[in-house]
Amino acid sequence: MRILIVDDAPFIRNQLKMILEPLKFEIIEASDGEEAVEKYKQFRPNIVTMDITMPKENGLKALQNILAFDPKAKVIMVTSLGHRTRVLEAIEKGAKYYIVKPFSPDKVRDTILKVLNS
Repeated sequence: MRILIVDDAPFIRNQLKMILEPLKFEIIEASDGEEAVEKYKQFRPNIVTMDITMPKENGLKALQNILAFDPKAKVIMVTSLGHRTRVLEAIEKGAKYYIVKPFSPDKVRDTILKVLNS
């Protein structure tokens, strides 16, 4: 199982990596939306965690580009508390779920497993 973790903050990527490594995922990382789309096409991960606010190409645009390439992609948006309208927009555009920062390890694991099994 492969997971693509997309966030411009290395700290957040590392946090997610530490939470998900025990689940035996092969972890791929990207630091912006453009890189996320490239890596999605290259590695075809089973699931993606995607930050909304990033440089170059934001998470909403990357979500659209990934879904245009693979309409069955399972993307979970990761965002700060103040971005409720952007989360709703992401869900409308095809994101499967969302995780709010700061997140708990249990919430991340539960959400990922729920989306994978849907």
